Amino acid sequence: MTPGKDIFHPDFKAAPWWWEAWKPNNALSQDPPLKTDVVIVGAGYGGLSTSLELRRNGVGAVVLERGDFGVGASTRNGGMISGGVNMGKGLGGKNQAAAEFEAKKAAFLGAGADSLSVLEDIIAREKIECGVIRKGRFVGAWTPKHYAEQAAKVEMFNKYADVGAEMIPRERQREMIASDYYFGGMYAKRSGHLHPALYYKGLLEAAHRAGAILCANVEAERIEKVANGWRVLSSKGPIECREVVIATNGYTGDLTPRLKRRVVPVASHIIATEELPEHASKLMPELRSIADTKRVLTYYRPSPDGKHLIFGGRARFTAAPPEVSAPVLYQYMIDRFPQLKGIRITHVWTGNVAFALDYMPHMGMDQGLHYLLACNGNGVAMMTYLGTQTAKKIAGGRNEPINPLDDRDFPEHALYNGEPWFLPMIGAWYRTRDWIDRRLAA
Repeated sequence: MTPGKDIFHPDFKAAPWWWEAWKPNNALSQDPPLKTDVVIVGAGYGGLSTSLELRRNGVGAVVLERGDFGVGASTRNGGMISGGVNMGKGLGGKNQAAAEFEAKKAAFLGAGADSLSVLEDIIAREKIECGVIRKGRFVGAWTPKHYAEQAAKVEMFNKYADVGAEMIPRERQREMIASDYYFGGMYAKRSGHLHPALYYKGLLEAAHRAGAILCANVEAERIEKVANGWRVLSSKGPIECREVVIATNGYTGDLTPRLKRRVVPVASHIIATEELPEHASKLMPELRSIADTKRVLTYYRPSPDGKHLIFGGRARFTAAPPEVSAPVLYQYMIDRFPQLKGIRITHVWTGNVAFALDYMPHMGMDQGLHYLLACNGNGVAMMTYLGTQTAKKIAGGRNEPINPLDDRDFPEHALYNGEPWFLPMIGAWYRTRDWIDRRLAA
């Protein structure tokens, strides 16, 4: 039975809980110049990290954001961070992408591990206060079969990504989570979580200090090739530049139709609870983050102060109003923590995650434009990493790939034009498969 309206706190907001600490704004915005070295479209983690690294290498950078700074997924995500355990998640069967991952898993997982190192280095170097907690992640197994599949990957994760993974059988599960909901699971020590809006704020300020020109409420309307590079026609006039970087991720649109056809925006919905009756460590020892192996996945973690639970998942695969998404997530939460029945929701929100058709992150060039796209649900670390790597590539003037994610084949599909019409059907199929798997496991 779906929870009713009584789950909402009287002060409920249809906005991210993170915005209580920092809201999107245009305080650091400047007007774009007539000319620069590099124009970056999109001021999320990817765009800002690109601009920061470019400026550290003496390269001029202008970042265009069509809304206020931070209005997109960079302040709407769950703030969970890891170093490789999500790399290739979703790949399966006998196809080209799965075969490539198997052949290059050492390099791919190494890049995943590097992404967390890059994130941590930036936070330390720029002195960003964003509530980082590094106590690992427990990934609960939806079925015994899923547990066996996890166990088969532990050696690979530890060998190539050094994640410190170990299997936690069901009889030890309460060491990880105050719930018997899962069939055991995998604990990855090299994981954690942070406050995504405060990390965004720190990254924004770092890019500004470094001399990047940050332009809020300026839309890139068209990109034209010219003799010495590019002309970006913006809502505040043209900008001539040597290079253009597309860092729009889950909000990639008609400015770059070829790239739009290569990423699938999937809505991720999140709720935040009112202050918990007990510290969140009673639910998640050592304030670990939690995820699971369901197809319609959930992920959750304590707030940095341990007073609230932040609970996210695929309530729908597309955008949905709070009265639709919040009750679904609330029920998921109560399924896992029956002891929280009666606790109320103070915030509900959504943001777009970008998936590639091969479930892998991508950076490279398309018809002369640089891009970094497809975080596949691991955007905090991965988009920061791809932005930093793209900037190093531009600053160094190298044409050869600088990491295994660079200039790979970026697949598209003849039936996909950039509008994810198929997501409701996939969502229904995944929910059915999850239900069947769980019933067979009971």
